[in-house]
Amino acid sequence: MSGLLWRSSVALLVAASVGCSRGPAPQTNRPAATSPSPKAAASVEAAPATKAADTAVAATSPAPGSDSAPFGVPFWPRFHGPKGDNLSPETGLLKKWPEGGPKLLWTAKGLGHGFSSVTLANGLIYTSGNKDGKTTITAMDLDGKTQWQVDNGAAWTGDSPGTRGTPTIDGDRVYDESPLGELSCYSAKTGQKAWNVNILKEFEGQNITWALSESLLVDGDRVVCCPGGRKASVVALDKMTGKPVWTAKPTGVKTSYATPVVAECQGLRMILTMNSKAFLAVHADTGDLLVTFPHETLYEVNATSPICRHEGHVFITSGYGSGSALLMLKVDGQKASVEQVWESKEIDNHHGGVILLDGYLYGAAHQSNHSAWVCLEWSTGTKMYAEHGVGKGSLTYADGMLYTLSEHRDMGLVEATPKGHKVISKFKVPSGGDGPSWAHPVVCGGRLYVRHSDQLFAYDVRAGQ
Repeated sequence: MSGLLWRSSVALLVAASVGCSRGPAPQTNRPAATSPSPKAAASVEAAPATKAADTAVAATSPAPGSDSAPFGVPFWPRFHGPKGDNLSPETGLLKKWPEGGPKLLWTAKGLGHGFSSVTLANGLIYTSGNKDGKTTITAMDLDGKTQWQVDNGAAWTGDSPGTRGTPTIDGDRVYDESPLGELSCYSAKTGQKAWNVNILKEFEGQNITWALSESLLVDGDRVVCCPGGRKASVVALDKMTGKPVWTAKPTGVKTSYATPVVAECQGLRMILTMNSKAFLAVHADTGDLLVTFPHETLYEVNATSPICRHEGHVFITSGYGSGSALLMLKVDGQKASVEQVWESKEIDNHHGGVILLDGYLYGAAHQSNHSAWVCLEWSTGTKMYAEHGVGKGSLTYADGMLYTLSEHRDMGLVEATPKGHKVISKFKVPSGGDGPSWAHPVVCGGRLYVRHSDQLFAYDVRAGQ
């Protein structure tokens, strides 16, 4: 494989991780941990858009850390949604799209080049991109009109330039980590910066080949990140000040591209993530490193985050033929151990994400199965199907359907069933600039949001329109 080809194929530009499926919501009722105006620039093209009130009502956001919102308010506050499982609670959506795709409500431009997805809360939409040499965060209203833009330090201009991680919303604050390690907290309403720390400098981490790609995890009073440095592998910062609450001991290897998730097993709360060579479980309240489990792949790319269920089973997967495994966490008081249940080469997810639904895993393979969309049975790893669909890419789920987006802007609608992968409808997303379509799609508030490069497209996917 030529250097150009593999560099293009391995760049991890969306912090492609999967949340803790059906895991517990971050806890906000435990005691606080003790710890030592921008210019609007994006233009909007609208095919007469419906009013924002058609899909949302003005309401106060839920309490910080909550995984639900007032009825009718579009709420997708972090990468892969309220619970981090990439399962939208939306109902009443189209089961088949018109020829050419659902109605395009509007196109927002001027976001800057990037692979970040979108988050929604407080009647605003957030994303980030490279603009004027900076990592730029944009807040838009529900009609796609820019409300504010701020920078989070210098842009990543190395191999496959662009932003990776997606901003995380927590109440009246927004948190963002740039590819260069700038972790910043802003006012969700105005974009005013509250605090900033560079996690690579602070914890003596070395940036990875295609730059940091995680989206930040807010766990109660803390913001969790993974610098993979000489001082810490995983870190929890006070979300109000940016000061360290706990640090997990270093592992001697760099971090990787996955987003951390929180899970609870037999009463023990854990942060689960991947570094460049292994799966990690860290005590969520103390930072004690509980377990590591080797999971190596070419180019040290572990991009898809672990998926965990309550009983302690954890699914991990990586690309380049490295494949997948189901692990079992065993808890003994405040300690834990891990053992493998099964392993499989059938799905080696690159960075498009995997969804767990009703006992089955759905996602695109990378080099296995000719890059097909694959379904595995959770409990056994048995392959249910491997079919081409729209081609390798990312996905989300809503109202019984998989929304599959290829790396070449092909959007497909597929019934979520282990019986087969039939593309019921598909359409071509317009080009928003250069590069592949690696930003994960989002279904929220009756709309399908698709990001490509500098532009965001909003489609009406409600039934009966």
